[in-house]
Order: sequence, then C-alpha cells, then structure tokens
Amino acid sequence: MFKAFVVKKRMIQLLLVTFALVIAAGVFIKWNGARTVSSEPTETRVFELVTGEFKSKTEDGREIESYVWSPGTIVVNKGERTELRISGVNGISHPFVIKELGIEGEVIKGKTTKITFTPQEEGIFPILCLTHTDMHSGGPMVGYIVVED
Repeated sequence: MFKAFVVKKRMIQLLLVTFALVIAAGVFIKWNGARTVSSEPTETRVFELVTGEFKSKTEDGREIESYVWSPGTIVVNKGERTELRISGVNGISHPFVIKELGIEGEVIKGKTTKITFTPQEEGIFPILCLTHTDMHSGGPMVGYIVVED
C-alpha cells in the first residue's frame, strides 16, 4: 500500500524557523569564539629575591664576610613581563645596576624594592651591587638574570 505524505504550510514554516535558528546559533558560537590575541603578556611573572650574608673567621681570628643575592640566578623568557621583589635582609644598603637592561635601584634593609621590566634580548645579565664590588668590600655581590627565547 502506498502512503502519501502531505506537507502543510505550517510544517514548512516550522522547518524554516528551525533551520534559521541552527544557522544563527552556529554563527554566534563561531563569532563568540573568535578572540583577539595580544602580543603583550597579560600577566607579570614575579621573582622574590633577598640579600644574604655569609660570615666566617679565618685561622688568625679575622672576620670575613660575603654578600649575595638569593637566588643567585633567575631565568625569564624574552618578551615576558617580569617583576623582581628584592627584600633587604642583610646589609644596610645595596645600590645595584643591571646595565644591559637599563635598570638601577637600591635595596635597603627591612624594605622590599620592586622592579618591573620586559626583556627584549636573550642573554645573561648580571645584577651588580655597587657597594660590594670586590673581596675587600664583602663581594663581589653579583646575581644573574638569564633571558631565553
């Protein structure tokens, strides 16, 4: 037996509305999923450093000391927004320079110095304390920032 299927005007309208809704939902999902990507990093990577001191006595009873940045080396990525928070624990004052990155500052005992930068070149950049430059002044007090690609 042969059965006939009758399409009514109401069914065509319902089908067209359903089809339009599916298309609209697909366009919305595709449009909403498109996001602009920024080349600037949105978050800042933070490193906590402290000033440290080692003391000792020689065999003849003379006291010697050495100052350090701790940690002594940090590794960051080229183009990565970076913040150093350096807390003064030992020593009264540590003026410092990171020449290649154009950074100067001073760490004072009991305070935290914050420096924010975004390195643009790869390399190893020393953090040099200007007070403790050699063995006669409790140094050299040097740390390193390693910038990788």
